Amino acid sequence: MSDILTRAFRILLIAAVVLGAAIFLTTRVHAYRMDQLGRELPSASDPDWSLASQPDAVQPDAFVPQTPEQDQCLHCHIAGSNENLWTPLARWSIFGSVALLAAFGVTRSAYVWRKQAPWIPLTTLVADWVDSRYGTRAIFEKIFKKPVPLWATRWWYCLGGITAFLFVVQAITGIMLAFYYQPTPEHAYASILHIENEVLFGASIRAIHHWAANGMVIMCFAHMLRVFIMGAYKAPRELNWASGVILLIVTMGFGFTGYLLPWDQRAYWATTVGTEIAGGVPQIGELILVFLRVGWGITEATLSRFYALHVIVLPILVIAMMAAHFMMIRSQGLKEPL
Repeated sequence: MSDILTRAFRILLIAAVVLGAAIFLTTRVHAYRMDQLGRELPSASDPDWSLASQPDAVQPDAFVPQTPEQDQCLHCHIAGSNENLWTPLARWSIFGSVALLAAFGVTRSAYVWRKQAPWIPLTTLVADWVDSRYGTRAIFEKIFKKPVPLWATRWWYCLGGITAFLFVVQAITGIMLAFYYQPTPEHAYASILHIENEVLFGASIRAIHHWAANGMVIMCFAHMLRVFIMGAYKAPRELNWASGVILLIVTMGFGFTGYLLPWDQRAYWATTVGTEIAGGVPQIGELILVFLRVGWGITEATLSRFYALHVIVLPILVIAMMAAHFMMIRSQGLKEPL
């Protein structure tokens, strides 16, 4: 078991280094592009979105991004400047840590004096308290102490786990982006510019969200390909394969719905093309197109629907399907290599 954990730690460490290097390079390239864009495009008022409803009259060169509004933090409002932003955080970190250590020391001494027994860590006490009421220890021991065959530790058996890990990354970074994103036609693009240029580490968080989304799609395809080549879709694992196909479709839906959220020209026309393709499905194509666009054209209602699908409907669906997928894999185990 220790060898498996060591290999998993090495894989995660390598992935973190590669991801960090990619984020650093992406951030630098993005900063250079934004600097060039700021030099080439003069300041202007809000873009004329009426052009988007007239395909024949659209002039891509006439599109000018909105200027994001300044949104300073509380300390900046109080001090009236952007200086010494880290001073309050440093004070809270230092004095808060000292206070926590002092409280821990007092609690430990009081426990030893009162019980006349060696100190038991708080985590152990909480775990024992929960286990005495719900019997969780037996459940977790069964999960974590299950032996894993050596052939199942090879890297191509980790593609599904990498996909699940990237989904967790997507969820965390998506929540962080949602703190500043505004899903309205008037403020969507401006909020993206605000995240990129004003929010601390905003460009890096968005870059992580972007590249993790691409990685999630690639890893999901690779995982499905590995399962197909090894014949793991055959009996008795038919439902595993069916749930995996649904997860692949939902993953593609994440990418499609998230592409419109920046609400720029590329997002608008890419969504137009994508919904037109969906509208080409025989018999039910027009119904799908109207459902996605909330009408015949892409409007603010389309943006609102895509945002709801991206942050509410699809996450709930993917979590439910992942839970079922993992339970089936846990019950039947992995298929032995060919």
